[in-house]
Amino acid sequence: MHTESAVGGTIVTPARRRRRLTGTTLTWLALTPFAAWALTRVAGLERGSLATQLMTATPYAAAGSLVPLIIAACSRKRAATAVALLTTTAFGFAVLPRALGTADTTAGRPFRVLTINMLFGRADPQTILGLVRRYEPDVLSTQELTPDGVEALDTAGLSGLMPYRVLQDAWSASGSGLYSKHPLKPIYNLVPPVGHNMPAAMVALPGGKPVEFVDVHPFPPLGPQVTQWIEALDGLPAASGDTVRVLAGDFNATLDHTPMRRLLSRGYKDAAAQVGAGLIPTWPANKRVPPIITIDHVLVDQRVGVKEVSVHTVPRTDHRAVFAELSVP
Repeated sequence: MHTESAVGGTIVTPARRRRRLTGTTLTWLALTPFAAWALTRVAGLERGSLATQLMTATPYAAAGSLVPLIIAACSRKRAATAVALLTTTAFGFAVLPRALGTADTTAGRPFRVLTINMLFGRADPQTILGLVRRYEPDVLSTQELTPDGVEALDTAGLSGLMPYRVLQDAWSASGSGLYSKHPLKPIYNLVPPVGHNMPAAMVALPGGKPVEFVDVHPFPPLGPQVTQWIEALDGLPAASGDTVRVLAGDFNATLDHTPMRRLLSRGYKDAAAQVGAGLIPTWPANKRVPPIITIDHVLVDQRVGVKEVSVHTVPRTDHRAVFAELSVP
């Protein structure tokens, strides 16, 4: 740009160059969030309530990581392509095993488990009884079990099918309870008193030693409760070489959460992941949006075989029921 000076001569003002986002910059902008997510997942770096809640969406982030990989490959950006490929691979190793499952030929005594969060005891008792009659579980693990919920299940006929029980029902989300076809012996002080009630019992399963069972329901990791959520999951007992132990319930955690992975590393495996059903979402149910995350689980120790896992919608509760057919040594 040229202008005439009042004292003579010409003043030259350099033209401003508009900065444009290059293809390389756009590629890295698309890739960086996924790479950071994958690193956080693999290294267990999530901290605080928000990051913990975001981690539940890891399977969706894994699928989304293909987009920057395609962009980088098509634009022939070697460094970005390498990072994108590493990111997608990390996601794949973290997520795909849950959908693929592994062959399991473990022989032993059959042991069937059904678990359901009843949403303040409101879950439809007739549907629950229908699942009990259809799948004949040895143990029914319930969370958010209220006194009204206990009465509703008994009125529907549960007392005749599963007469043994260890209940810690309450007029809040803290209530929980175990029902069984076989005699139950309560176990005290196995689980630290953090979060909701989590009763434990020995199940006198025929044909061998009893099975130890824990009804799991920590607080959700919302706001300051994230600390108690971590404490509750870290406080659950490790697998025992002496006793077969099963943990079932609403963990308020997916397999991508660090505390959940720590729990698995103490001798457990997720039953659903063993048979390729580990990505079936269980929450929220009966909403305008379909279930999107998997937070209800049956965990078993490494000696237990897994034959089948299925997920079922129950009216009037925001959790889906999980049934697992196991093989106990």
